[in-house]
Amino acid sequence: MKHIFLVEDEVELASLVKDYLEAAGFEVSVFHDGQDAYQQFLQRKPHLMILDLMVPRMDGLTICRKVRQQSDLPIIMVTARTEEIDRVLGLNMGADDYVCKPFSPKELVARVQAVLRRLERKEEPEQDDLFVIEKSQQRIWYKQKALNLTPTEFRLFELFLEHVGQVYSRAQLLDYLNPESFDVADRVIDSHIKNLRRKIIDATVQDVQSDWIQAVYGVGYRFEYPDHF
Repeated sequence: MKHIFLVEDEVELASLVKDYLEAAGFEVSVFHDGQDAYQQFLQRKPHLMILDLMVPRMDGLTICRKVRQQSDLPIIMVTARTEEIDRVLGLNMGADDYVCKPFSPKELVARVQAVLRRLERKEEPEQDDLFVIEKSQQRIWYKQKALNLTPTEFRLFELFLEHVGQVYSRAQLLDYLNPESFDVADRVIDSHIKNLRRKIIDATVQDVQSDWIQAVYGVGYRFEYPDHF
């Protein structure tokens, strides 16, 4: 049974989420205090942590940073402050996903299941053979078929493949592609993503007929392997 740490200072919300997670087959330990949660993490490692951004004594970002210094434990951040999303999902912070309050407990359970599935896939070496990155030639291959990518599309796809499941905001992607540019509209990313999606689908249509790059409403994009891979 997978063990979940739920770090949430709203007692009623924590109790409700715990009930839903246990109904889905998880073992759940609830902490209303960030310091207590981190001390317990040092003693017994869970399979995943649901971490509210604003908890007493040690806030969520601090816990996330400390955990990341010693573990690749999957972390889902919970926040009521949408302006914090870029910080939560920063390239160096390490959160695997996020949920904004108010949220549906069913949605959170689905997010937990999706993050754990991604972790299991990362442990399957054969999945890495689906896409092969040839950095020297700036090419990406799908089952021995080269995708016809522009330099920008190559960099985007390389980032997604190296961080499967990681959510990136448009601003983060723009900064990654061109940190010197201050006047480029965020919607330029949408155009690049649209073209990249089309080329991936063209290369993989015989195996799967769905988008590999998913839009995350109000935030940006992430790359996901379809369920049957």
